[in-house]
Amino acid sequence: MSGATVAEFLGYWEAEGLNYVRRGDYEWMAGLVPGQRVLEIGCGVGYATQALAARGLQVLALDSLAECLAATQARVADPAVQLLQAEVTALTGEQRAQLEGFAPDTVVCWLMGAPAEVTGAAPSDAGQAVVAYREKIHRAVAELAASLPSVQALHFVDRTVIPWQAKDIGRDTLVGYHGGKTLRDLPFTAERRHALYRKLDDNTLAMSKFRNSHPSLKNVVPVLASLLAERKK
Repeated sequence: MSGATVAEFLGYWEAEGLNYVRRGDYEWMAGLVPGQRVLEIGCGVGYATQALAARGLQVLALDSLAECLAATQARVADPAVQLLQAEVTALTGEQRAQLEGFAPDTVVCWLMGAPAEVTGAAPSDAGQAVVAYREKIHRAVAELAASLPSVQALHFVDRTVIPWQAKDIGRDTLVGYHGGKTLRDLPFTAERRHALYRKLDDNTLAMSKFRNSHPSLKNVVPVLASLLAERKK
């Protein structure tokens, strides 16, 4: 888990996020974003916001945790970046008006997570609480994007594991998963060409234990799974 408390969560992402920066992962994600005005849902400690701003994009970064916004503000000193403390599942009228006024072209939700005290995650639940929380937030983000007329694209990136040799099949799985859950009955569509994977480091002790837990998992690798959905014409 990425931390039980807010302090542990921030500490985890300060270290983990720096690894992403060094590998160029955030730069890769930012390079996939169309448009010029980006609404970022869940800015975390600001590494992703920094990558978006480095591309010259206008960014409105939203997070429910004041601690995350403070970390982002300290990391990103750019007048093109605005910050908003809000919960995407419970926006006030004033907050919605601010989002509409910003008029984003694209909404991004990358590496969605929260402290265990928010998600309800526990070592004994085999990750089910995090999965349920992620699906809830992804759906709320998609519904928000659909309600903002200016939004033409929606970009999700999350970590997962796949057999690398079967990544082409995995692309279809990624499209089907978000199409059936996140984007169901909403005016967005996702195509296979916009489903991408990027390898992460796979030599950690945790990864070794995961592979050894069952013979069928020995060929899986950790990846970033990226899906860009576009508003239907």
